[in-house]
Amino acid sequence: MRGVPRWLAVVAVLAIATAVCAFTVHRALTPASLVWRLSAATIPADGFTSSELTIRSSNGRGLRGLHVEVETPHGAAVESLSIAGVSATASLRAGVLPGGSKVRITAPGFTPQEITLRTTPDNGDTVGDGTPDFLRLHDPADRLAFRHWFTLLAESQYYRDNSLPPEIGDCAALLRFAYREALREHDAAWTRTVALAGPASASDIQQYQYPYTPVAAALFRVRGGTFTASDPRDGGFAQFADVETLWRHNTFSVGRDLARARPGDLLFFRHDGGKMPFHAMIFLGHSQVRPDSEQFLIYHTGPSGSTPGEIRRLSVAQLLNYPDARWRPIASNPGFLGVYRWNILRGAE
Repeated sequence: MRGVPRWLAVVAVLAIATAVCAFTVHRALTPASLVWRLSAATIPADGFTSSELTIRSSNGRGLRGLHVEVETPHGAAVESLSIAGVSATASLRAGVLPGGSKVRITAPGFTPQEITLRTTPDNGDTVGDGTPDFLRLHDPADRLAFRHWFTLLAESQYYRDNSLPPEIGDCAALLRFAYREALREHDAAWTRTVALAGPASASDIQQYQYPYTPVAAALFRVRGGTFTASDPRDGGFAQFADVETLWRHNTFSVGRDLARARPGDLLFFRHDGGKMPFHAMIFLGHSQVRPDSEQFLIYHTGPSGSTPGEIRRLSVAQLLNYPDARWRPIASNPGFLGVYRWNILRGAE
């Protein structure tokens, strides 16, 4: 530096070095903490509303290794987490069980933080069909996962021959079984209890898992009217529902044209005069067990006389040309009620 004594330049350099060193030591010794903020501390327990959690370092230290975990199962879930240097953003999605969900935030070198996200009961029924909004599957991926599991579980029973679960004794029981098991968490313990005839290529439903909802194990609507907060407590839902109840209170019509059916939809028939006038079939679409160009339907015949009945799988062509015209799914057949879809898939398709 021209005109500046050498000793003065050396002093200046030492002073700068000392300041940098002091800042570094101060930063290293200063206790680090995580500063957080929730965009909403209370949200409805509807299975899709989210609250944004922002996190930053108190002393400029990077947040490498940051982890956000919901410690209250089924109350909420971490939907996403993005980290950018000294700050991070997490999306916390509500579950369907109301209450307080503990959220733990940890990162190496920081004091752990624990916060509570509160969710309030959601008793909405936007469609007015008696099925609460918290049971409707809002995410397209969840709806596809339900269809996959429901049809795979139903078709797998066809290949079990005489080793069916004892509860499957008629067409309604087959529907209830496949519906309930499709909504479970499909972990290793569950897999050991269910004989799947094909590969499980779909992920689990994320919005909720059976039986962790406000209706608990009582999955099926058993009376008319819109949903009210008292329904789960006073008999509005039950674990058992016969074919007529499933038709009237748990599904909705998509028409009487079989071409409108999607995998997991149901075909209902009514033939008055018999002991069991209502009957249901499941539209599988293409087989998940034995891939084929044809599309199939599956159903349980129900007991007949002294025989327990059996599960049958027919192609669409076979059913359209069935010898007994009462079972043909065509608009001119008065006994064919039409194609129906589960209420939990309603409102988004």
